[in-house]
Amino acid sequence: MLYLVGTPIGNLKEFNNYAVEILNKMDYILCEDTRTSAVLLNHYNIKKPLKSYHKFNEKEMVEKIGNDLIGGKNIALISDAGMPVISDPGNVLVNFAIKNGVDYTVVSGPCALINAFILSGFNAPFCFIGFLPEKNVDRKNLLMQFKNVEGSLIFYVSCHNIEKDFNSILEILGDKPVCVVRELTKLYEEKVFTTLKQGYDGVKKGEFVLVVNNTKNESELKNLSIKEHLKHYLNLGFSKQDAIKFVCAERNEKKQVVYKESIDL
Repeated sequence: MLYLVGTPIGNLKEFNNYAVEILNKMDYILCEDTRTSAVLLNHYNIKKPLKSYHKFNEKEMVEKIGNDLIGGKNIALISDAGMPVISDPGNVLVNFAIKNGVDYTVVSGPCALINAFILSGFNAPFCFIGFLPEKNVDRKNLLMQFKNVEGSLIFYVSCHNIEKDFNSILEILGDKPVCVVRELTKLYEEKVFTTLKQGYDGVKKGEFVLVVNNTKNESELKNLSIKEHLKHYLNLGFSKQDAIKFVCAERNEKKQVVYKESIDL
């Protein structure tokens, strides 16, 4: 059987007794970094074999792990911190279990996105986006999918990308309130309320979660002409076809009307 086990996101005391019990019964434990996981397991005196399982090797390892599961072995998957599969490896293995009728379950544990959402005080519904892609065009295309989603948008951010991510989100969503959460459950846990335009000028160390309050406001774009509205999206790097699609949706305008305005752009 496959067990997806949540691990502490900061404070080692968050690990629950059931998780310890389960890990002690495993044939082996899959983890992202054996050195990181060894700290946790040694703290709880869990002496089981560790195997490295991460985004760079999960596809090639799934057949061997899958054969072990089909053969009756009990295997746990843990991440460096938090819940497996949530912006961490595990999806490939879960889908193998589904496809091959292998029993699997989740052993509950901390999850950074849930903690951050609760700490923000913002309203549901919320939508988890995770880490933004590296390429700017991919970032823009992803963010455009959530531009008009009302509620709280939750992003994972590395300390090296926080300024870039703020700017990317601001460019597409416009200025919005943000709760920046850093070092969850650790000694120096931090909650900073700011806006996308103001940015974050605090300590840039550790892992961040951004909770963006994307409640609907009157769009500033509605005051533009159709041609200016199209130029806005063209200047962001979108194709003319995409720009026409966005403008039609946001203005509730017929495609032929918007297309006519785009001809000489």
